[in-house]
Amino acid sequence: MRNIDYTNYFWQDEAIRLRAIQPEDWESHYINRFDTPARRLLEYSVELPPTVLEAKAFAENFSDFSSNRLMFTIENLNGENVGGINLNSINERNGTFSIGIQIDRDHRGKGYGTRAVHLLLKYAFFERRLNKFNDSVLEGNEASAAMLRNVGCIQEGIRRQVVYTNGRYYDSILFGLTKDEYIERFLKGSV
Repeated sequence: MRNIDYTNYFWQDEAIRLRAIQPEDWESHYINRFDTPARRLLEYSVELPPTVLEAKAFAENFSDFSSNRLMFTIENLNGENVGGINLNSINERNGTFSIGIQIDRDHRGKGYGTRAVHLLLKYAFFERRLNKFNDSVLEGNEASAAMLRNVGCIQEGIRRQVVYTNGRYYDSILFGLTKDEYIERFLKGSV
């Protein structure tokens, strides 16, 4: 295949690129399922042991953007898979959506997640005409809470003791961000 010129490509910035999941991405999905602490924070539970069959089906099912959950692979600009992100819970009538993200253990703390969320926020707000990003994090998930604050989210509330995992009940911390708040904080004068 010819080399691609990404100079003006919407789905990248100075450090990362989002691309469609490919069937061969099953292995990363499979390996990430063995990171129980991270998966517990993402799924709010302990998952059953992973299978190669499930991982391959996941990569195959989400490789064509045909569902209401838009799944992407996050790559650094060297083409290395560093995680996954998705736009989900899209409600066109009310203009609301959420984002799910997991950065591979070896790539956490490098800002890849924050960058990927910014790309999806720009897509949701300025291409899909959505208006409100809603998300939540499990009590104790300080890294995700900090990332949400870094992209401009405001803590909107706490749903007390709504998640049972690891032998106790946890709070769900609610975050939100409107399109106007995003423009005011990051894009004032450029939109």
